[in-house]
Amino acid sequence: MDWQAIALSVRLALATTAILLVVGVPLAAWLAFSRRRWTVVVEAIVALPLVLPPTVLGFYLLVALGDRSPVGRWWSELTGSPLAFTFNGLLLASVVYSLPFAVQPLMTSFAGVDRRLLEASAVLGRTTAGTVLRVVLPLSRPGVATAAVLTFAHTIGEFGVVLMVGGNIPGETRTVAIAIYDSVQAFEYAAAGRTSLVLLLFSLVVLVSTYALQRKGGPAWPRP
Repeated sequence: MDWQAIALSVRLALATTAILLVVGVPLAAWLAFSRRRWTVVVEAIVALPLVLPPTVLGFYLLVALGDRSPVGRWWSELTGSPLAFTFNGLLLASVVYSLPFAVQPLMTSFAGVDRRLLEASAVLGRTTAGTVLRVVLPLSRPGVATAAVLTFAHTIGEFGVVLMVGGNIPGETRTVAIAIYDSVQAFEYAAAGRTSLVLLLFSLVVLVSTYALQRKGGPAWPRP
């Protein structure tokens, strides 16, 4: 079992989930409540990682983060180190490819909030940000929890984008999915099987947790 890869994957998933909850809440609120026509364009861009092949998305991210790109040059000048094939570059890529897994559950949950409560908050003089913090978020706790669980799980298991942007550097960018691929390439099927079983059980727990969080009108784990 490659515990170093597992620890790095958990660290990457926790950081990605924290960033996307901060970024995803205002973005999802804007998409849920805005009536501008071009919000559908923004919504489609946010959902793009769901339909793009991971290698295609990874290629574009690699080009965008490379030393020849404006972002890569700016980062190199600022920190003295490259962005591609480092943990920071992998974290930035993770935020992009996991974005729809955070925004879409939040957006669905926000859109289900009673509009009369939003209008009452506005009449009482609260700003839009205050309404989101004091009214929308408290009524959307299951959606927020679902977004966090799905983002964490998707980041843990991603392979294509991680390989393209991070490569396979032990302790730096080698995640658990890459470790399984390496074990198979080296004909170490027992090690690959053990690590895959951990991911399988983890995915099952994630799905049970997600469906339990989405239950309405009763306890998350009802008695038989």
